[in-house]
Amino acid sequence: MSEASLVEWIGAAAGLACVWLVARANIWNWPVSILNTTLYFVVFLRARLYADALLQVVFTALGIYGWWSWRFGGAQGSGLALRRATRAELLLAGVLSLAGTSLSALVLVRATDSPVPFWDSSVLVLSLAATWAQARKILESWWVWILVDLISVPLYVARDLYPTALLYTLFLALCVVGLRRWTVLLREQRS
Repeated sequence: MSEASLVEWIGAAAGLACVWLVARANIWNWPVSILNTTLYFVVFLRARLYADALLQVVFTALGIYGWWSWRFGGAQGSGLALRRATRAELLLAGVLSLAGTSLSALVLVRATDSPVPFWDSSVLVLSLAATWAQARKILESWWVWILVDLISVPLYVARDLYPTALLYTLFLALCVVGLRRWTVLLREQRS
């Protein structure tokens, strides 16, 4: 097994562990996420998926924020409670996602040799939106992650990143589990 392949497999294992933990609303998903994003920065850079590589840097910063937010971001420094997105948040996320994807794709077309600028940009921007919402414990983050996975699997197959495509297929299944689990937890929290 090549060094590049080993990094991808270890990153995939860390990513799987991260999503498994977040589906259970376990705060330890954040440090595992930081390991995953560090490894995948290298994987995506080697595959010339520049928006995805940049995304890993931002994910690392968001991982630190999410870890802090889940622990101290609630009322009076307590942990955050699960919640639904407001209509304003949904509208803003939609507008920013469309604009961000368009801008990112334009930059990739003009400044890189990216073979798939639109899809690479879509993964970048939607993942940022999903991670922000996840860091705020917003239920709808799972729907955005499901969309990211549906885009990512064929993208990674097209770039011959088979372990990563498999990982995102597993992420898709875990996202459905996470959505169901967070829905139950939210109901329990409200009662």
